This record gives sequence, C-alpha cells and structure tokens, in this order.
Amino acid sequence: MSVGVAEFDRQHGVLIDLINQLSDAMSIGKGKDVLGGILVKLSRYTRHHFSAEEELFERYAYPEAQSHIQAHINLTRKVNELKNAFDSGKKILSLETMNFLKDWLNNHIMIVDKQYGPYFNSKGIK
Repeated sequence: MSVGVAEFDRQHGVLIDLINQLSDAMSIGKGKDVLGGILVKLSRYTRHHFSAEEELFERYAYPEAQSHIQAHINLTRKVNELKNAFDSGKKILSLETMNFLKDWLNNHIMIVDKQYGPYFNSKGIK
C-alpha cells in the first residue's frame, strides 16, 4: 500500500492498524466494545495525518490539492458523525463502520494518495 512517501506510508500503517484492531475485535464478537475507542483514535490520527499531507500540498504546490483536501474534509465529517452517533448512545454497527473504513482505505489511500507519490518524489521527497 505504499504511496512512495515514507512518512505517509508509516502514517497509513497506523491507520491500517486501527482498522485491523476493530476487525480483530469483531472477529471475536467484541467489535462494539472497542468501537468507541477506535473512533476516538481514528479521529485524532486522521487530523494529524491530513495536516501533514496538506502541509506538503501547500509547500510544494501540489496541483490536485483542492480535490484531495475535499476528500479529507468528507472523511473527517463521516468519522465525526460516527463518533458523535456512538457518543450519543445511538447504535451504530461496527460492521457498517468496518465496511466504510475498508472502502476508504481502498479508495483513498490506494487511488487518491498514490497520485501524489510521483509528484512528491519528483520534488525530492521519498
């Protein structure tokens, strides 16, 4: 799942680990027990990760920055909606959340993020 930028690959690994934690808990029937904590960690870490990406977008005038930032906004909104629903006692299915997160990984990291790798590599960022 490398995007060609080592720091972002490492950060993506943290996000993948969070999703794997939820998946592992779900496999033993404990998904709902860990969902709240995973959502908190995911919310915090995505803000950190997105900020790091967006800083490079600005510094190196990444041409696809605006559409990429919009994708970040949409994901942040969805994670916050899930977290707020969970915090307010609404029942949200960990399976629904898991499917959303897997879809995001496959679409955002593997398609959208992979696009910036060659651009940043051409600027000397590996």
